[in-house]
Amino acid sequence: MNFTDTPTVFIVDDDASVREGMAWLLRTRRLFSESFDSAEAFLAMVQGKGTGHGSAWQPDPLRLQQSGCILLDVRMPGMSGLALFEQLLAKGMGQAWPVIFLTGHADVPTAVDSVKRGAFDFCEKPFSDNALVDRVEQALALSQARLLARQTQQRLQSRLLELTERERDVMRLVVEGLPNKLIADQLDISVRTVEVHRARVFDKMEVKSAVELANLMRQMA
Repeated sequence: MNFTDTPTVFIVDDDASVREGMAWLLRTRRLFSESFDSAEAFLAMVQGKGTGHGSAWQPDPLRLQQSGCILLDVRMPGMSGLALFEQLLAKGMGQAWPVIFLTGHADVPTAVDSVKRGAFDFCEKPFSDNALVDRVEQALALSQARLLARQTQQRLQSRLLELTERERDVMRLVVEGLPNKLIADQLDISVRTVEVHRARVFDKMEVKSAVELANLMRQMA
């Protein structure tokens, strides 16, 4: 199985019975999961091979091409769920993999505060199985949408890097709606040269019209 093609629910809880129960529940809705008995074990997976330690660690780029969400227990031995959440936020992973906290009654105020700071949601134990899995599916859908948007941005950036400086100049004026004659006047080049650069811009940016190019550039904003 290529994990980058598989939306995954990451279960992080020190209670084996909770991990097993959650994995079974997710299977009944045909959702794939991976389980971890500690925040440290989850971080080791996220880092992949050859990464640093402590604040110097970086997420495995291949893992960031995978959509997913995290079911995270608030209280665990060693690194707490909240401490793990802080590290994920610092590395920008709270956006890639939405976090749903699993919390006891005493931790509800803390979980609410975490939602305000970027967590997707929290579920108080004992929780409704169906309600929890519904939220998991929503979190996975959000992760997939964000992954698609990020991949689109990366493709656009790659296309932009292929443009020459003069092609960028022409593109900017095309997006502003200027006709070829005015573009030529502003850049002090011939209309024919503008036409050549314009055609190359359209080809490299994979568009067929100035309107399509302008819409594409708005996506980059």
